[in-house]
Amino acid sequence: MKRLILESDVIKLSKQGLKVLAIAPADIVTPLAMDKIKALGFSIVRREDTASIEAEAYGVKPSEIRLNRVAIGSDHTGFYIKGVLSKMLMEKSYGVIDVGTYDETSCDYPDFALSVAQNVMEKKADFGVLIDATGIPSAIVANKLPGIRAATCYNELSARSAREHNNANIIAVGARALGEEAIKSILEAFILAAFSGGRHQRRLDKISAIEEKFMKMELKSKT
Repeated sequence: MKRLILESDVIKLSKQGLKVLAIAPADIVTPLAMDKIKALGFSIVRREDTASIEAEAYGVKPSEIRLNRVAIGSDHTGFYIKGVLSKMLMEKSYGVIDVGTYDETSCDYPDFALSVAQNVMEKKADFGVLIDATGIPSAIVANKLPGIRAATCYNELSARSAREHNNANIIAVGARALGEEAIKSILEAFILAAFSGGRHQRRLDKISAIEEKFMKMELKSKT
């Protein structure tokens, strides 16, 4: 099984006191992860047995390791691009949960944005991808759910920033606002980036506090 090794994976191992990273021939190490490996003084060991590598690295049985899974959805305007991005993700060994739509018949974007957001919120998917005409309305829908941070991205910089600074767990793009190659490049930037933590975590904690406050107010008003 091919793994995508991210900067966050290296940081996680470092916090566990590990300084050796076992990598199988099929594994992909992102540039950010490689920089972190060098910065933290990790040793890289090439191994063939991927299952053993995962067990050693994560301290769990190979059967308990979940593949990186992504939920993807679109309305009719994003149907074609959804297919393009699904293929791209599967080629990178992501498990893809396609929630629809499944043809170009006119439909309502909230239905699919909600489904993607629910998959991410319930941890059935590690992150989500939404496509509509501009990427804006689907993000608005997704952000109604607790714990969802959906970002409309329009270039590589915004995609990297969404992950590094905002720890976005859903990316939304516009099929009519951007070209196919641009969208592919934006998604690539999003999945290769990792949350930076530090001062950005402090800011996210404030967002979570706001969310929790208004959820409690809503619950109180119903009792």
